[in-house]
Amino acid sequence: MELRQVEHFLAVVRSGSFTAAAQDVHVVQSALSASIRKLERELGAPLFDRTTRRVALTEAGRALLPLAHRITADVVAARGEVAAVAGLTRGRVSIGTIQTLTVVDLPARLGEFRVRYPGVRIQVRESTVPDLLSRVGNGELDLSFLAGEEPLPAELVSFARWTQHLVLLCHPGHRLERRRRVRLAELADEPFIDFSGSGIQSTAARRFADAGVRQNRVCEATHMPLLVDLVAAGLGVSIVPQPVAEKSGLPFARFEGPGFSRAIHLAGRGPKPANPAARALLTHLLG
Repeated sequence: MELRQVEHFLAVVRSGSFTAAAQDVHVVQSALSASIRKLERELGAPLFDRTTRRVALTEAGRALLPLAHRITADVVAARGEVAAVAGLTRGRVSIGTIQTLTVVDLPARLGEFRVRYPGVRIQVRESTVPDLLSRVGNGELDLSFLAGEEPLPAELVSFARWTQHLVLLCHPGHRLERRRRVRLAELADEPFIDFSGSGIQSTAARRFADAGVRQNRVCEATHMPLLVDLVAAGLGVSIVPQPVAEKSGLPFARFEGPGFSRAIHLAGRGPKPANPAARALLTHLLG
């Protein structure tokens, strides 16, 4: 088994097709297909079901997937160890982030890191918390900013923790626009815009249910700037991180009682990253 074959296998998994995978790894499709067939012969089992329009993993393919991620992660770590000897003149680091990260100015910090280590290639992935958890767990990401109310999985380590307050955002002219604080009960049947697929959505739904308050969802958005624009246009109110509300210029209010908040973690696997470039980035972010 060659590393190139493993990388081709993962490219097909990511892309869902041999054509897109070939483009992703910059080889012709026939060469990629031949590489996968050779890997299948060496392993003695088909890895993909090619009978459907979208290529799907077989049972053997699903068994190989976590091992393939581990192999590529170990290779990155090995390359990083060699780069560390040369003072990180080369290397690669991958970091994940939630869309509503407000506790750290990540672009600015990565810019500073890039100046210090110009030879290190940085990969940034913005995604949902479940996806980021999975990718940190399988080694695809070295580090990630994660959000939620629940403790992190046992296999992950939190290197830093912040508290992010969530507030009610409304539009000018709304009946609550002059309020500094509101009670959740005041939002019964209020037209509500959901941040679809996010941890904020699940937090809000849980709090509304616990309080016995009906949440009248009239609109959903998957992009925070768009959600803010929808609130400004008067479609409804929403719950967003306080720094997002402050930046929007729209009226907002905090919740009475325990209010809404969630933990933000900078997390990774093990007590310290195996990849020297990731260790350097972690030190930089915590500095």
